[in-house]
Amino acid sequence: MNMDWNHPNVFQYEKTIGLKIPCYEMLYDMMDRLLAVQLTKKEADILIVGAGGGQELLTLGKNHSKWTFTGIDISANMLDLARKRLKSAGVEAKVQFIEGEVDHLGQECHFAGATCMLVLHFVRDKRAFLQRIADCLVEGAPLFIASINGDPHAEPFNWQMRAWREHMLANGIAEQDWERFAASIGTHSYPIPARDVEDLLKESGFISVTRFFSAYLIDGWFAVKGDCK
Repeated sequence: MNMDWNHPNVFQYEKTIGLKIPCYEMLYDMMDRLLAVQLTKKEADILIVGAGGGQELLTLGKNHSKWTFTGIDISANMLDLARKRLKSAGVEAKVQFIEGEVDHLGQECHFAGATCMLVLHFVRDKRAFLQRIADCLVEGAPLFIASINGDPHAEPFNWQMRAWREHMLANGIAEQDWERFAASIGTHSYPIPARDVEDLLKESGFISVTRFFSAYLIDGWFAVKGDCK
């Protein structure tokens, strides 16, 4: 959860992210299994929004040999990290990487599914962001999304943050790293209440919005692209 994604320290992301986020590996395992039961075709082209780091690509690439992926991310360094991890796992040939925003994707909606894990809270205009992802998907395509959510001005948010701090420190995360993360909320990340995320998904053309994961302030949902007409 480093805020400067082009800083050289992003290469430590792989080593620390699992110590910061409770049930990190379970989140991606659940995403993989739920996505697999929704995609009945053996061959599928999946859009990975925020592909830097490579966790989604590794998880899905290892388990689904017939799937191909388009991974997009604004950080060149994070994409390099993803490439290195995929090369070590032997799945790099399945992936096309794009450095840039989702607006850089083509206009044709052809992806059979999409993931956007731990990205949405960094986006200011969440409605336009989700709509652009929806525009890239075929009707019936599933979207998996996870983000930090809540009202930073509400007391329950503060309770969750205090407990999350204890979790991170107990896992060896330095106090200064926690302080940087806490200070980034409202300046580099922009969480909104979970119910607002669900509303935005529906407004962007998604149906069957279902929460499948929750840990402290992180929630995960899957939804399905509705009728394109």
